[in-house]
Amino acid sequence: MMFSPCSDVSAAQWIAATDQHWWDLVTLGPTGFPAYARLRFIPDPAYEGQSEHEGARQAGFRSASDTLSEPEQLRIAVEALQQQPGSITDGYLLMWDGYGHEMIPELVLGTPHVVITDDEGSRDPSVSPAREYYLVRVSLPDFVSGAVEDSWQASTGLPMHVPAFIWPADRAWCITSDVDPHWAGIGAEQDLIDNLVTELRLDVVRVEKDQKLPFYH
Repeated sequence: MMFSPCSDVSAAQWIAATDQHWWDLVTLGPTGFPAYARLRFIPDPAYEGQSEHEGARQAGFRSASDTLSEPEQLRIAVEALQQQPGSITDGYLLMWDGYGHEMIPELVLGTPHVVITDDEGSRDPSVSPAREYYLVRVSLPDFVSGAVEDSWQASTGLPMHVPAFIWPADRAWCITSDVDPHWAGIGAEQDLIDNLVTELRLDVVRVEKDQKLPFYH
C-alpha cells in the first residue's frame, strides 16, 4: 500500500486549528508563506458570471485528451516543488470526504476526520463543519510517480480524487485544491514559486497581496 491512514491527525492541526476564514484556507492555503500562486487547471473567466463549463469550452478543452488532467498537473507541481536540494520526501494528503465513502479505502474510513469549521477559529462542536477530510501519509516521490493513485484505486476500484491539501512533513510548501475553484492555491518560498511559474507544462500565476481572486459562476 502506497499510503498510510492516520489515526493521529495532529500532523494536520497546523491547518485545522488556524484562525483563517475557512474559505480563504481551503482555496489558497494556510497563511505565513513568503509567496503564493495559483495553478490554473483552466483559464480564468473572461467576464463576471461566466460558467466554468463555458470557460473550458471556449478555451478549447473539450475532452480529457486535450490537456493534462488535474491529477497530472498536481503531480508535476509537487515534482517542481521537490526540486530543492534536501527536500523532505515524507508528505501528507487531506482527502475530502464529500465525494462519497465508496471513493475512500476502507482502512482510511476508520480514521478520525480533520475538520475545518465555518466559524473562523472556533472549536465549538456545535459549529457546522465547512469541510471534513481524512489524513493519509505518503511518500511524495510515490505521489509524483502516480503510484499513490494506483494503490488508492486498487483499494477502492475507483479513481482517486484530487487531494484537498498536499504538503511535506516539514511544511516547506502547501498545495490546496478545493472542489469549487478552477485552480489550486500554492504557498511556498519565493524561489519555489519562481520555479513553478517557469514550468512550461503548467499554467501558474503569482498571487499578489490583497488580490481579488477569480471564480467561475
